[in-house]
Amino acid sequence: MAQHTIDEPAGRRRQRGAALLAAMLTVTLVATLAASAMWQQWRAVEVETAERGRVQSAWILVGALDWSRLILASDGRAGGPDHLAEPWAIPLQEARLSTFLAADRNVAQVDDASTDTTEAFLSGQIIDMQSRLNLTSLVEGGQVQVGALRQFTRLFERLGLPPQQLNALVEALRNAQAAPGKDDANAPLMPQTVSQLGWLGLPASTVAALAPHVTILPVRTPVNLNTAQLDVLWAAIDGIDLAGAQKLIAARESRHFRRSDDVKEVLGANMLWDDQLHAIASRYFEVRGRLRLGPSTVDELSLVRKEGTVATTLWRQRGVLDRDSAAAAQPLR
Repeated sequence: MAQHTIDEPAGRRRQRGAALLAAMLTVTLVATLAASAMWQQWRAVEVETAERGRVQSAWILVGALDWSRLILASDGRAGGPDHLAEPWAIPLQEARLSTFLAADRNVAQVDDASTDTTEAFLSGQIIDMQSRLNLTSLVEGGQVQVGALRQFTRLFERLGLPPQQLNALVEALRNAQAAPGKDDANAPLMPQTVSQLGWLGLPASTVAALAPHVTILPVRTPVNLNTAQLDVLWAAIDGIDLAGAQKLIAARESRHFRRSDDVKEVLGANMLWDDQLHAIASRYFEVRGRLRLGPSTVDELSLVRKEGTVATTLWRQRGVLDRDSAAAAQPLR
């Protein structure tokens, strides 16, 4: 009789066990829901932060592009030849964005998390696209341009590239230029940038070799002898050798070419000047901007056309772009 008084009935023990299990399940459920809510809140904050950083980066890079256009417009106002001693040719090394704000009418960093620029770094450069051979000059109206073909033939020879690839490139350019007016599903797309030359059947190794020396512009353009580098100078001028190209570079470093006769004085009167192939001024420039904001880096690439005092943006690309080709090129300022 005493034993029954001390021992708890089995049914009650089962009820207490079930209640304890229910309590544990409830605590687990509440903890799971709380963790899920915290994770969703953290994710929303991260997404908002990333979106804010993206928008900030876009606006800063737009501002850098406008700054570059103002420099080019100012250069157009001054007139004359385009050369590597001008302000546009000086690269902007990576600098903290807040230093630009401080330099502009003593504007200091705003104490607002949405406008934090203490960890924002801006760099960039302007590159004369007429310092390179223009692939658009190879073909016009379906016809191969003999002068430009000679230039590209010498460039391929200088770079050790197979001439068969140049022939295939010329034919692909003819097909790509004619494709918009024809119903030809097999015609290649006309590339907009050199990195897209693979569309025309060139292997990646050839595209990489050509990248520092060629460009694709909307119209035919001559090569600016004031800004072209050694290999392009050698390819651009008939009858010149590497010593002559080096002589040109040395001469323009002391005084840039102001007229075609200045080039002839260096190379001799037999130098054949062709206005379709040679120039001392440029209209097309590539603007490269790079913003490093915290752990992320965003690049922007733009093609700008300078017409007198007006600088017009023809196209823009944004993302993580090829940085090696920019480092190999001449100097966003």
